[in-house]
Amino acid sequence: MLMQDKIQEARDAIASAEKLLVFTGAGISKESGVPTFREAGGLWEKFKAEDFATLEAFKRRPKEVWEWYRFRRNLARKAEPNPAHYAVAKLETLHDDFMVATQNIDNLHQRAGAKKVLELHGNIMRSYCLKCGHKVDESEHKLEGEVPTCPKGDCGGVMRPDVVWFGEFLDPKVLEQSFKFAAECDCCIVIGTSGVVYPAAQIPVLARRNDACIIEINPEPSALTRIADYFLKGKAGEIMPMLVEENPG
Repeated sequence: MLMQDKIQEARDAIASAEKLLVFTGAGISKESGVPTFREAGGLWEKFKAEDFATLEAFKRRPKEVWEWYRFRRNLARKAEPNPAHYAVAKLETLHDDFMVATQNIDNLHQRAGAKKVLELHGNIMRSYCLKCGHKVDESEHKLEGEVPTCPKGDCGGVMRPDVVWFGEFLDPKVLEQSFKFAAECDCCIVIGTSGVVYPAAQIPVLARRNDACIIEINPEPSALTRIADYFLKGKAGEIMPMLVEENPG
């Protein structure tokens, strides 16, 4: 099938969907300049995960871990949503029953205007207290100190980035919502994910079991390509607008 024909059929499937899920990974944000981790040249080639992205590392070297995450926050702040992020946000305005489930922590979906977003791995712009659980959105209020402490009352607990570290479980409520929506959707768009990070990668699989139409957009095939009805090879920033532009709205 020609690429243009596949895009047309995928567009029709999206337009007719009653319950639409968009599942995104690092690839969509790479097009905004946010470094990925798992590909050649990614961040984990330069830094070991156990040095910065574990609770044990944080307890040993909180100052260095905070420096690392502030560096990454600055990268995310400098990045701008790309046409794929805006196309996803546009789809939300066209579908009443809609959800984004993202593995990304960079806040770009929300900055593009999306409101129904399930953050599977947290959000790098937030922090929370290890003692009382109080959360702070640092995109609005920046915490002070090399290792910031809880600003709530006289708690004084140590704050940490609100992201899922290696060896930690995903938020069970967020995961349950994602799984439930996936199991009920009739169309799932998969964008920029390797499909190998579980349990998040189970989401499109659950959609497939519900006979949902699976549309994958990736520069190269992934572990999920085998279950896709349409594999659209290329950049999400180029392909996603084509899938949205002729939808009725």
